Amino acid sequence: MRHGKKINHLSRKTAHRKSMLANMACSLIEHKRINTTVAKAKALKQFVEPLVTKSKEDTTHNRRIVMSRLRQKEAVTELFREVAVKVGDRPGGYTRIIKLGNRLGDNADMAMIELVDFNEIYNADKAKKKTTRRSRRGGSKASETTAPVAETKASNEEE
Repeated sequence: MRHGKKINHLSRKTAHRKSMLANMACSLIEHKRINTTVAKAKALKQFVEPLVTKSKEDTTHNRRIVMSRLRQKEAVTELFREVAVKVGDRPGGYTRIIKLGNRLGDNADMAMIELVDFNEIYNADKAKKKTTRRSRRGGSKASETTAPVAETKASNEEE
């Protein structure tokens, strides 16, 4: 039974799994998107997102924590300089997993995992239009068109 076992072991021993996730996280930070299996992408998402959250506050302590998980100085530098600047206002959800279908050799489910703010295709629309939240009941255009009609009916009845 799997009661209370949240981590996917990915059929690997602990040291191999940690090294693999660290290498995949470094590749994701460097290239901004990578192709892998769905299971590894989900495990990588749980591995990377806390590190990105730590990178939003550039302190020596946070750099040391991230360095102990990633183990590559260039990846840590890029995470704190480039990635943290882009995701500074985002409250979470820094990665996106897009399923690609099955791999030809062994029919494994493949996926692309990417950093959300570095995708120019999805973010092109959001950069152009800036919307504000409006309440549902306050339809200003509808009330303007119905108000003159009501006034004309009232003025016709008075005459």
